[in-house]
Amino acid sequence: MTLKLITAPASEPLTLAEAKAQCEVVDSDWDTWFTTAIIVAREMAEHETGRALVTQTWERTLDGFVNADGAALDAIPLLPPVQSMVQLVYVDTAGAPANLTETTDYVLDNVRDPGFVVPAYGKAWPDTYATINAVKVRFVTGYGNAAAVPAAIKHWMLMQIGAMFANRESVVMQTGTSPGELPNRFVERLLDRYRVVS
Repeated sequence: MTLKLITAPASEPLTLAEAKAQCEVVDSDWDTWFTTAIIVAREMAEHETGRALVTQTWERTLDGFVNADGAALDAIPLLPPVQSMVQLVYVDTAGAPANLTETTDYVLDNVRDPGFVVPAYGKAWPDTYATINAVKVRFVTGYGNAAAVPAAIKHWMLMQIGAMFANRESVVMQTGTSPGELPNRFVERLLDRYRVVS
């Protein structure tokens, strides 16, 4: 199973003003740097937690309705928190593209975290043509807008931006100094509640 970003977020969890305030920067000389740092911090948080933060569209691709071992899938896991389905298409046994219909052929379970797509009641996944990437599940995911992103995740992002701004080089240049770290991985603990464990 692979995941591919189809539509990137139209906005970020943090504003430029919030990022600059974290670093106590008031002038606009660093605006481009901070704009990029916000994106980097979001992508880091998404990687660490295994979830999307603001609304975006993704596609999960499979070689069939089977797992890596070839066993039949009961459910197809999606990148949380899932908002809605866009489409579920597959290559039928004749080698032609076919669509499945939500509620008739499959059901989205976006109450659980992470969300899943499962066959509708009384249905089963259809057989597919023996080819790679035979099944594509496109869906919308993310908490919504910046206001809906959990505060702990946004605070983690701000701390990462602060660390990146304070350490803009890959090595410490001052002789006799070394980078420090908050005890007990405090910064990383902010994301623990949101990590997806498979």
